[in-house]
Amino acid sequence: MINVLMFGPPGSGKGTQSVTLAEKYNMLHLSTGDMLRAELAAGTELGRKMAAIMSAGELVPDEVVIAMIAQKIDSTTGKTGFIFDGFPRTVEQADALQNMLKERGMKIDLMLVLDVNDTELMDRMKKRALVSGRADDADEAVINNRIAVYRAKTEPVIDYGHRAKVSRMVDGIGSIDDIFVRLCRHIETII
Repeated sequence: MINVLMFGPPGSGKGTQSVTLAEKYNMLHLSTGDMLRAELAAGTELGRKMAAIMSAGELVPDEVVIAMIAQKIDSTTGKTGFIFDGFPRTVEQADALQNMLKERGMKIDLMLVLDVNDTELMDRMKKRALVSGRADDADEAVINNRIAVYRAKTEPVIDYGHRAKVSRMVDGIGSIDDIFVRLCRHIETII
């Protein structure tokens, strides 16, 4: 089983690319946001626990998110690995993920980082807002804040990947197909 972390700021295309890469390489696409919403909607024990935390206005604790991911990994069969879309978001989460994977005889094999400048990110999110209707993608102040939070809180995880010698910077500018080809080159070095 291979484990790939897909990184990049909001609007970099990590979600789009993660889905396509997962299909090509028979991997499971793990988006923690999607997983959280699914647990809440299904009313599972984990979902009820998260609902109580979120209704109090708090963030879901890392250990709950890691438990949710572990449960998904343990229940998945027939896949060659996992693509983690936008997770971990902090160095602490990266450590917790690596420890959980180690308990299962696995590790983080590759971190793909989409490199996209802020001007391009702004343009992409505004275009996405027109298609998706997401209000947070239309407001420049919100977009700038999301990018700033990413730079301050999540970019240090890239350094974590550099130290572990699994991080690969990928030019995130160009067509979706061109970027996909660049990402595939890196994945094919580990499969």
